[in-house]
Amino acid sequence: MSPMLESVLGQTYPEIEMILVDDGSTDRTVQVAKGFQKKFIDRGYGYRIIQAEHKCAAAAINKGLPFVTGEYLIWPDGDDRLEPDSVEKRVQFLKKHPQYKCVRTLPYYFKQDTGELAQADENVENYSGEELFWSMLEYQTYVCCGCYMLSTEAFFKIYPEYRIPEYNVGQNFQMLLPFMFHYKCPTIPEKLYGVCVREGSHSRIKLTRSEEEQRYREYEELIDEIADICGIHDKVSKERIKKWKIRRRYFLAVKYRRVWQVFKLYHQMNQYGELKLCKILKDYIWSCMVNGHAR
Repeated sequence: MSPMLESVLGQTYPEIEMILVDDGSTDRTVQVAKGFQKKFIDRGYGYRIIQAEHKCAAAAINKGLPFVTGEYLIWPDGDDRLEPDSVEKRVQFLKKHPQYKCVRTLPYYFKQDTGELAQADENVENYSGEELFWSMLEYQTYVCCGCYMLSTEAFFKIYPEYRIPEYNVGQNFQMLLPFMFHYKCPTIPEKLYGVCVREGSHSRIKLTRSEEEQRYREYEELIDEIADICGIHDKVSKERIKKWKIRRRYFLAVKYRRVWQVFKLYHQMNQYGELKLCKILKDYIWSCMVNGHAR
């Protein structure tokens, strides 16, 4: 957490308020956070620490949202870092282009233990478009939280109760998808946000099959709620969300070599022209090889 806070203190933009939510940590997180209080005061930045019981990332965000007073909103992860001009360049862009209510930058990835650059685990190559709802949902672009800056006025029109849906999965989908449904989001083609790659982190921890299946179900419930928030009721869009669910279920079935489900989902996906039989066989054989079961 310290490198992230130091990167906030190192920003070239003069007006920042930092709202730090401690999600029921059991280590020295709060003590470390309190140790930065004077540094933020001396820098002329607002600084607030909120302690909450451990629930989920979305719940932690909800603890902080009522205290947001700034014109723009970003929410970096605790292990990540902002380049010195990350905030300033985004604010300048939005001030210069008032037709936009949000903007994003490019991310870069680094290893926590060595600081060396690491491989991206999202699609960071596709950033030319501005209508991002479907490309985000379908994993065609990145959903890296600290890369995005949103207009708080526009954000709280979507969430007037200062509260996003709370699930044990996600927080960035709740923050971003409804916003991207309503507003275009251009990209500043500069790597102004660093993502810490840490083994054992919440997003990278290895799950059991039952845990992963439960995670998939919760994501489907989340997307259904987001669709309601966005007012998505037309047949074409509902079918597209249905296809998203089927595709995810298919790859999960392949991963765990559940043959009858693989072929059942294949038939469903084939209705959309998504898969050919040769592709399904290749996926299944590759899964067996990766998991050490090919003979």
